[in-house]
Amino acid sequence: MTVIEHLEDLRRALIISIIAWVGGTIVAYAFWHQTFEFLLHRAGLQQAFFLNVTGGFMFGLRLAFYIGILVAAPVILWQIWWFVSPGLLQHEKRVFFPLVFFSYLFFLAGVAAALFALPIFIKILTFPGFFAPAELKYLPDVSQLLNFILLICLGFGLVFELPVALYALGRLGIINSRWLYRNRLYWILGLGLLANLMTPGADPITPLIMFVPLWIFWEGATLALKLSGR
Repeated sequence: MTVIEHLEDLRRALIISIIAWVGGTIVAYAFWHQTFEFLLHRAGLQQAFFLNVTGGFMFGLRLAFYIGILVAAPVILWQIWWFVSPGLLQHEKRVFFPLVFFSYLFFLAGVAAALFALPIFIKILTFPGFFAPAELKYLPDVSQLLNFILLICLGFGLVFELPVALYALGRLGIINSRWLYRNRLYWILGLGLLANLMTPGADPITPLIMFVPLWIFWEGATLALKLSGR
């Protein structure tokens, strides 16, 4: 293929991806009230507040924007696959396509885990007299609440990619189960540090919520590599 043909394919992939994102955002905006009620319920809160005149409107747009990306992700990933697959060798295709599919699947699992753990985060970090002085009362601002939810969803989504990354690296021959087991202590320390970096707050409890699945995923991916002879 010529450079012009590659650019035409790239333009096509970008246009389809943008259309999918815009469509997903429009649909998400139509249901943002219900989505917000769900998030508020998951956080264990009765109500939230906005602190400026346009706060409510901008919150709805931001929420729809992020959900639109999540909804459009399968189309965007398919366009990426369609664009890069002609340049891949057959054995690379056998690794790349499952990698993309399971990366999205595990990211969704991470988001689901974050939403499941959300009320635990909120209760621990805002409980009077625990990590906040008893004289202070938590007044949830919708913008800050959305930032917090996005932070833990993104954090969990990214760390849930660990087994996919380890297995893919093992399939490519870059790492193997013997090397992983030999350096298990360093991995556990590194995963603990990663959990501390990827969770909000400076308390010693909430990082454990992320560290436990990280450790389980590391053990599972390493065992999978060992059983596959790598």
